[in-house]
Amino acid sequence: MSRKGADAMQEEGKPDNNEQNQQKGGFVREFVVPVAIAIVLVLFLRHFIVGTYYIPSGSMIPTLGLNNQVVVTKLSYKMHEPERGDIVVFKYPVNEKEGLEEMDYVKRLIGLPGETVEVKNNTVFIDGKPLEEPYVAADTNMPDFGPVQVPEGEYFMMGDNRNHSSDSRYWGTVEEDYLIGKAQFIYWPISAWQVLG
Repeated sequence: MSRKGADAMQEEGKPDNNEQNQQKGGFVREFVVPVAIAIVLVLFLRHFIVGTYYIPSGSMIPTLGLNNQVVVTKLSYKMHEPERGDIVVFKYPVNEKEGLEEMDYVKRLIGLPGETVEVKNNTVFIDGKPLEEPYVAADTNMPDFGPVQVPEGEYFMMGDNRNHSSDSRYWGTVEEDYLIGKAQFIYWPISAWQVLG
């Protein structure tokens, strides 16, 4: 067999450069691109639409237990106004105002803009009317507070565990810009799963 014929036979078994490029292009198109799109979508969803938050303290007991994890919808307050009774995740206003490291808090929204909040005889009053709070523990013993008027564009927050909660009674109201979203349900641990009203 001639040298030329042997070279031709060797070349037959090797893919040419076009085939190699097509294989690489197929890999990028079928694997890399979908994975990149999925990562971008997850990051977008977590940043703008929905987030998960860990509860590091007992300030919302009995509603949220220590180490519970909740799903929070971040678009909630873009679509409607915050409502009394919402469980809200927000940026801790003291750190925000002082330029310190960002901390996220979770509390229940009690007072709306323009309302007067007062605690008297172990009861919360909104504009002089007692607030029904079935979510507060039976052994709650609140010291008297206020009255204070909630500034426009701000909200008065309190933990459900009133005996052990650092909240608006101590560090003031929360600006609307600091609201992150509304807690919708506990997803972990599974034994604590529940929709939050």
